[in-house]
Amino acid sequence: MDKIIQNLTNLLRMHKSLLDLATKKTDIIVESDMDALDAMIKTEQAHVAAIEQLERQRQAMVTDYLAANGCATSLTPTVAQLIEAADAASKQQIQAIREELLAVIDALKAKNELNQKMVFQSLQMVNMTLDMMRPQPAAQADTMNYSSKEVRRPANFSTTSYEV
Repeated sequence: MDKIIQNLTNLLRMHKSLLDLATKKTDIIVESDMDALDAMIKTEQAHVAAIEQLERQRQAMVTDYLAANGCATSLTPTVAQLIEAADAASKQQIQAIREELLAVIDALKAKNELNQKMVFQSLQMVNMTLDMMRPQPAAQADTMNYSSKEVRRPANFSTTSYEV
């Protein structure tokens, strides 16, 4: 049980660290520092990989614990199932870690949604700026017309008609 609690503590620590990174990422997005954003994304990916590994370990340990205690397990055993099977002392400790982990995950979701919205708004601003800088197509009357046997050119060209 101690190994499972240590694993849950490590999961909590990694999620808190990921939340700190997401908070720093918000500042980087505001500053529009693309190099720092790229580095931050790589750091986040390393954190996510570590969290995934810890989660696989947690699932394996909980499955083994539940099986050893004669409890039915699902394909992906949950912390709630572990709490039900744990002794009283461990139950309180695991419950506290679980509640804190859920709070951190909720905060992380909110921060990631904010970052996503900010990046989207920045992208919209870039697109709007690019649209303003691009030359606009000429008015419809000034464009070439290939809809009939003759080709009509814009007014600033000669009015010679060509048979196609």
